[in-house]
Amino acid sequence: MNSWQVGNIKITRVVEMQVTGGSRFILPQAIPETILPMQWLQPHFADEQGKLIMSIHALVIETADRKMIVDTCIGNDKKRNIANWSNLQLPFLEDLQKAGYDRFEIDTVMCTHLHVDHVGWNTMLMDGEWIPTFPNAEYLMGKKEYEYWHNAEPDQLNEGLLEDSVKPVFDAGLVKLVPMDFEVCEGIYFEATPGHTPGHVSIHIESQGQHALITGDSFHHPCQIEKVQWSSSADYDQVASKQTRESLLTKYGDSNVLIIGTHFATPTAGYLRKKGSTYVLDVDSTDSVI
Repeated sequence: MNSWQVGNIKITRVVEMQVTGGSRFILPQAIPETILPMQWLQPHFADEQGKLIMSIHALVIETADRKMIVDTCIGNDKKRNIANWSNLQLPFLEDLQKAGYDRFEIDTVMCTHLHVDHVGWNTMLMDGEWIPTFPNAEYLMGKKEYEYWHNAEPDQLNEGLLEDSVKPVFDAGLVKLVPMDFEVCEGIYFEATPGHTPGHVSIHIESQGQHALITGDSFHHPCQIEKVQWSSSADYDQVASKQTRESLLTKYGDSNVLIIGTHFATPTAGYLRKKGSTYVLDVDSTDSVI
């Protein structure tokens, strides 16, 4: 578990799983021959063989009067087409509780986009039915994102997500569809970062002059900071996703905005710093509590 303080707002990472290798289907360009020369990725984001290390985790945002969660991972008991993601039995809710957050206390769920590894714990299986995991929360989903998935043909990767992870919270009356620049509350707002999906957003946090950005899948892995042209095979629009990464580097490069990667392995967060003609993620100057 990592946590960061942004002004008077606390952000806490709760991990569902962290894996090494097996990421070629997401970033086919990221082979050992191309990763090993990027020595700054070791030891946190790649191993000595050049295999990527990635994480699937949720991020809890706590203010003085709010407890919110961003992206809810894969979830238990769900049949998925990726074998290592199917019918999981992981202690995510127990780990959330250990981090100090009861599921009944969460008042807002934010979805950066509607992929299976970002909405899974929206619901949980109880007595054979999918029920909202966070029954006292408002679930914020991008209107453009939802409309795309509601009207799209199911794809192999995300098959089943509407039925078991989205529709039940709609049926419970907990969903609010919002624009891509939606202000959640003072200091927390959506920032449009399309490309990975049509309505993809990142989450911007601002407090007492300090800033952080939760990336969602605008960056899957820190290697895309240096290799901004590497688009994911899972991107809806690979040209648009590259343009989004370029825009984020221009906007936040060499700034004091803390970048918190939704799939970045421990230590997960850092600052975009120029190195030669490219950028890297500087994790050495962050104030993370592990």
